[in-house]
Amino acid sequence: MTRRTVRIAMNGVTGRMGYRQHLVRSILAIREQGGLDLGGGDVLWPEPVLVGRRPHALEDIAGRHGLTEWSTDLDAVLADDTVEIYFDAQATSARVEAIKKAVAAGKHVYTEKPTAADLEGALDLARLARDAGIKNGVVQDKIFLPGLRKLKRLIDGGFFGEVLSVRGEFGYWVFEGDWQEAQRPSWNYRAEDGGGIVVDMFPHWEYVLHELFGPVASVTAHVRTHVPRRWDERGEPYEATADDAAYGIFQLASGAVAQINSSWAVRVNRDELVEFQVDGTHGSAVAGLRNCRVQHRSTTPKPVWNPDLPVTEPFRDQWQEVPDNEEFDNGFKAQWELFLRHVVLDEPYARDLLAGARGVQLAELGLKSSAEGRRFDLPELTL
Repeated sequence: MTRRTVRIAMNGVTGRMGYRQHLVRSILAIREQGGLDLGGGDVLWPEPVLVGRRPHALEDIAGRHGLTEWSTDLDAVLADDTVEIYFDAQATSARVEAIKKAVAAGKHVYTEKPTAADLEGALDLARLARDAGIKNGVVQDKIFLPGLRKLKRLIDGGFFGEVLSVRGEFGYWVFEGDWQEAQRPSWNYRAEDGGGIVVDMFPHWEYVLHELFGPVASVTAHVRTHVPRRWDERGEPYEATADDAAYGIFQLASGAVAQINSSWAVRVNRDELVEFQVDGTHGSAVAGLRNCRVQHRSTTPKPVWNPDLPVTEPFRDQWQEVPDNEEFDNGFKAQWELFLRHVVLDEPYARDLLAGARGVQLAELGLKSSAEGRRFDLPELTL
C-alpha cells in the first residue's frame, strides 16, 4: 500500500461550519477511516494546517484533535511549497482576497459559498483560477443530502414524467438573542458584514435546481427583514440591516417553475427543516434532508372540495417512503472526497468557481428583483 499525504491549509476552522462540518466531519473523518482509498492499493492521507486569526482557539482545536500545525499567518502558510490545497470557510467579506493569494501561490482552491460578495468578484476568481491552471471547487453540500439523492434517483429513473413544478420550504425561527441565545451568528443579520438569507441560501437553490432539474432561466423575488432588532453574542442590541426572509419564484429553462421560501423567521410545521415537493405528470415526491416520499399517478386519491364537511382522507398516509438502498455518508465529507480525487487523480469535477459564480448571480439578481419589483433573466455565464 502506498500512502500519499496532501497538506491542506484550512482557513476559518474556528467558525461553526468550518470546524464541525469541514474539519471534524470531513477531513478528520477521512483520517479516522484510514485515509481516502484511491484504488490500486493507494491511499490519500489529508494533513490539515489550521489557519485563523485567534491563536488560542486554533491551539485549542489542534490540541483537542491531536493536530500539530496551526498558524495565524496565512501568507507564511501559502508560501510553504508542501501545502497543496487552500480551503476557505471564512466570512464572505474576507474570502476574496484570501483566495486570490492562494491562487497566486499556485494552490488548488476549495471554498465555501458564496465565493464573493458580487458577480464581478466571483467571475474574477474563476478567471484567475483558470489562468493559473489550478484545480478549484465550491462547496455544494445540499445536493449530497440523502433526501435529495433519493430525489435524483427518481429523476434518473423517469418517475416524474414531465416535471411541472418544484416547491421548496426552508427555515426555522432564529431567536432574537435577548431572552434566548440566537442559533446563528449576529453577522448573518448585518448586510455590511455579508449577511442576509438571500446571499446565504440562493446559491444553494441555484445548484440544487441546476443539478436536479436544469438551469434557472429567470428569478422573481420578494425579500424582507421581518425581525429588525436583534441582540449579538455580547448581549448588545443591534439593528438588523440584512434580509431574514426571501420568497422566490424561479423559471427553469425546462419550462418548469420552482417556488422556494427561505426564512429565519418561520416556525416549523413540516417533517424536516427543508422540504422540496416535486410534481410531475406521472408522479410527485416530497424530499427533505434525509427522507423522500412518493405518490404515483396510479395511487393518487381523488379529493373533492367541500368546505362544509370535515376532511376524512388520510392524505399523508397515501404516500410511499423511498428506501435508502445504499449508505449515505456525510454530504460535506462526500464532496471533499470527490474534490481530493479531482486534485490527485484528475477525475472530472464540475462544481468549480464558475458554478459558484452562478449562485452569486442568482443571489444578486434576486436582491435586485426585490428592490425593483420585476423579474430578471439569468444570462449564461462564461469566462
